[in-house]
Amino acid sequence: MNIPILDLTAQYKSIKSEIDAAITRVVDSQHFILGPEVEAFEKEVASYCGTKYAVGVASGTDALILSLKALGIGKGDEVITAPFTFFATAESVSIVGAKPVFVDVDSKTYCMDPSLIEDKITKNTKAIIPVHLFGQCADMDKILEIAKINNLKVIEDAAQAMGAKYKSRQAGSMGDTGALSFFPSKNLGAFGDAGMVITNDKATADKIKMLRVHGSTIRYIHSAVGTNSRLDALQAAVLRVKLKCLNKRLDGRRKVAEYYNDRLKNINTLIIPYSPPYNTHTYHLYVLRVKPTPEKLSKYLNDAGIEARTYYPVPLHLQECYKNLGYKKGSLPESESASPQTVAIPLYPELGAKEQKFITDHIIESSK
Repeated sequence: MNIPILDLTAQYKSIKSEIDAAITRVVDSQHFILGPEVEAFEKEVASYCGTKYAVGVASGTDALILSLKALGIGKGDEVITAPFTFFATAESVSIVGAKPVFVDVDSKTYCMDPSLIEDKITKNTKAIIPVHLFGQCADMDKILEIAKINNLKVIEDAAQAMGAKYKSRQAGSMGDTGALSFFPSKNLGAFGDAGMVITNDKATADKIKMLRVHGSTIRYIHSAVGTNSRLDALQAAVLRVKLKCLNKRLDGRRKVAEYYNDRLKNINTLIIPYSPPYNTHTYHLYVLRVKPTPEKLSKYLNDAGIEARTYYPVPLHLQECYKNLGYKKGSLPESESASPQTVAIPLYPELGAKEQKFITDHIIESSK
């Protein structure tokens, strides 16, 4: 048996006729960049997320970068974020000329620990980027309270959490902006790179719309130095089809996760994913924590044809490119402990009962 982390082919086959019709519609229109298809998708995402505005961009990374630029964050500023995440979170801060300042994560959720934020705030701190990791939200009430007291902007990195909820509020809808990624493997995945910024502030939305088209609102007239970060119509058309069935797919993910949780909860060497009562988890990734390390389990699963991956083996504060920031091993112990101990296993709605049993049987067998 061969079971990948995510089966995009199975996903496509389940909605093939609708996807093919959407692509044909765009090809027939010959309108490929921005335009009516993108505008319709933006309105649909804003409605889904409960925000006033949504602006399509070229990737989730660009959603972060353009959010920072639109909020006036740049050289000499500091941005507080988490080190246990994909590199793009900190990279976006560096790209705009600001300095990433890392706060350790909670030992259970792996999201930013709000109790550690205030000690990191300086006169140069301008924003906080909480990461909604593996499909669930950081503790946003506490983060927003700290931001309000200290006059800081909040940019939610919701790349892995489209459809997740925090106390009934959609991921990405609570801060000044939310950055969404539609990379193919995400909860809502395109047929290539794509992203979006969501916000309730018109001025911010307008600024991002300008920046994504070379700093221009009128052709060949440029009021700022922007970039080329336009969402194309083909991606928007595909995503419009997928958005309609997103909630159904997320329910399917949760059902698989519930089965995993039930079968794996009593294994002493494993810690199953934890979700606080205030969160509605989407299980973008189903991540197990294996003590002392997951090497044995990973090898056993991969040898059996079950894809298992570690996300992310080296926390950002220990990456070579950030040596100049002065972090050492031991600086952020929770992130450093979680990074080498976590491993993701296959989880998607099309995963059948036979495959689910096969996966969990092998995990149970490996733990003996």
